[in-house]
Amino acid sequence: MRRFWRTLFLSLCLAVLLLAAYLLLWPVPVRAVAWTAPGDSGYTGVHAANQRLAGLQVIDLHGEEGPEHIAIGPDGALYAAVLSGKVLRMAPDGSGQTVFANSGGRVLGFDFERKPDGDWTMIAADAVRGLLRITRQGEVTVLADRVGDSPIRYADAVVVSSAGKVYLSDASTRFAPKDWGGTFEASVLDILEQSATGRIIEHDLRTGQSRVVAHGLSFANGVVLSQDEQQLLVAETGRYRIWRVSTDASNLDLASVDLDTKAGATPSQAKVLIDSLPGYPDNLMRGRDGRIWVGLTKPRNPVIDRMAGTPWLREVTLRLPRALWPIPKAYGHVFAFNEQGQVLLDLQDISGRYPETTAVSETPDRLYVQSLHARGLGWISTSAAGLSR
Repeated sequence: MRRFWRTLFLSLCLAVLLLAAYLLLWPVPVRAVAWTAPGDSGYTGVHAANQRLAGLQVIDLHGEEGPEHIAIGPDGALYAAVLSGKVLRMAPDGSGQTVFANSGGRVLGFDFERKPDGDWTMIAADAVRGLLRITRQGEVTVLADRVGDSPIRYADAVVVSSAGKVYLSDASTRFAPKDWGGTFEASVLDILEQSATGRIIEHDLRTGQSRVVAHGLSFANGVVLSQDEQQLLVAETGRYRIWRVSTDASNLDLASVDLDTKAGATPSQAKVLIDSLPGYPDNLMRGRDGRIWVGLTKPRNPVIDRMAGTPWLREVTLRLPRALWPIPKAYGHVFAFNEQGQVLLDLQDISGRYPETTAVSETPDRLYVQSLHARGLGWISTSAAGLSR
C-alpha cells in the first residue's frame, strides 16, 4: 500500500511539473512586451451607462455576417463590407440587396475616390490583400500591398483626401489575419503582445507612391481626416485612445512621444486627443454637424489591464484553452465627439445584443451601427438616438 501511495504521489508531482513546464515554456506566437495600462474610470461621466442603443432595429443580410464598415456611396446606395469578402449594395432601407464586389479577402474599411467628371471608385482596406480599388462595375485591383520592402499585413481602415491622398491603417506588422485564423484572432494576438507595430500609411493615387506617416501604434485602427485635411484622427485600439497626427508627419514614432512634454514630436505633429477610454476603440466615421463617431468593440477587462506589466503572464494565457482567455464580454457602445475631443453623444446597450459595435454611419434620418460579427445591419432613427434633424 505504501508503494502505491508513493507511486501515486510521484505521478501527481510529475503531472504538475509537466503542466507547469507547458504553461511556462510551450511556444506561443507572441513576444509580450510590458506596458502601463491607463486608469479606467469605467462607465462614468460622459460615458455613464445607458440604454440608448438598446432599441436597434436590424436589417436582414440574408446569411451574411459582420457588416464591419457601412457607408452611403456617391450614388446614394448603402454599401456594407461583410465577413465573406463581399461588399453588399442596397437601398438605405435595406431593400434590393446585391453583391457589388467580392474582394477575395476581407474588406474592413472603404472610402470613395470622387473624380471631376462625376465618376467614382471605391478605395478599400482589405485585411488579406492590402489597399484595393474597386470600380463601379465591381472590378477589383490591388493599389498597394507593401511600402518599400515592408508588406502591408493588416490593412484596416482608409480615408481619401480631396487631393487624392489615401491614408491607410496597417493595424499590425506582426500578425496577418491570413496567417492567424482571421481578423479577430490576429487582433487578439497583437493586443496581447503590445509590441505596438501598427502604422499609418499615405498612398498617392496620382503617383502610386506610398510612405509611412507614423508608426508605433498598438493596433492602429480607424482613421478620419480633420475638416481642413491637415490632421488625421487615429484610433489606437490596444491602448484605449485616439490620436491626432499631422498628415505632414514622416515615419513618426508615436511610441517614443512623451505624452507630457511631447518629446520626439512637436505638438503640431502628434498628440493624444482622447485617452483612457472604457473600451477598445475601433472604426472612426465622420457624421453630420462636425460629429465623428467611434465604436468601442469590447469593454475593458481589469484582468487584462492587471497583466500589462507582466508579459510572461499574457503568454501563459495563450497556452490555456480558448474558453479561458480573458476576452471581454459583449457590450454595445458607440459615441460621437468633435475635433477638440469633446464627447457629444454616448449610446450604449448593456446587454450586448448587437455584438462588437465598431462605429456608426450617420445620415439625416438614421444611424447605422457597424459590427464585427453581427448577422444583420443595426440601425436606429436619429430622433430615437437624441439627435434633432
